[in-house]
Amino acid sequence: MTPYFVYDVFTKETFGGNQLAVIPDATELAETDLQNIAREFNFSETTFVYPAEGKANTAKVRIFTPTMEIPFAGHPVIGTACALSEEGAPQNMVLELGVGPMNCHSDGASASFKTTQLLEILCDPDPALVAEALSINTSDLHFHVHPPVMASLGLAFTITEVKSRDILAKSTPDIAAIRKGNARYPSGLDFAQFVYARDGGTLYARMFAPLDNIPEDPATGSASATTAALLTRLEGQDLDLTIHQGVEMGRPSQIMVSTSDSGITVAGQARRVMQGNLLLG
Repeated sequence: MTPYFVYDVFTKETFGGNQLAVIPDATELAETDLQNIAREFNFSETTFVYPAEGKANTAKVRIFTPTMEIPFAGHPVIGTACALSEEGAPQNMVLELGVGPMNCHSDGASASFKTTQLLEILCDPDPALVAEALSINTSDLHFHVHPPVMASLGLAFTITEVKSRDILAKSTPDIAAIRKGNARYPSGLDFAQFVYARDGGTLYARMFAPLDNIPEDPATGSASATTAALLTRLEGQDLDLTIHQGVEMGRPSQIMVSTSDSGITVAGQARRVMQGNLLLG
């Protein structure tokens, strides 16, 4: 039997935030089972923890969506750091991810990580196609700071600002348009859409990746970090942002992001809500 934990991440409330399955010791699992296990949980991500390869590091963490392995995602790092801390790991830890080692801190109830990945601008998707993918009008998009842009800190998202929270609330993914966008602008995620409305240092956001079996994500730390990096570059100053996500899904989340010359820090709370054993074989 292989133990597992389920966390609600980027929330302190049960049944809020983003669900995450953590396998704290995956050493006995067959490689061919990993994707099937992630598909069985059917959360946006599942993490598998292995002994660290580097002597000074804490653990190696592999992250799977229901359809693929990915190199980095925010809420899996936060939730896994909390799980390891609750299981006795030191509060300051280094997790080996697909994007390289990452410094994390956790007291078990909350966690933070700093990424030093450089922002990569992949392309500027056609605004009309992005609006179609979100089932809104091109006139609903806000172009004052930036048009829709596909950017990455290890995982690509199309990042779009809309003019109001009302427009944000009525956004919904159009599968045909997203398939068209994925064909025209291929990336690691399949034309995943991170859309937000801004009020100063507060962002209200949603993320849709239906081609990756994520119709909507209640909290997306990697997209939040990428958006903060993009806004910092465009505005020429460090930022402290509070990002609210998952409200329309009934799973409210809060993600804290700060940028500086030394990197981008993402922080949030997490709560263990279930645990059990995988019965395989």
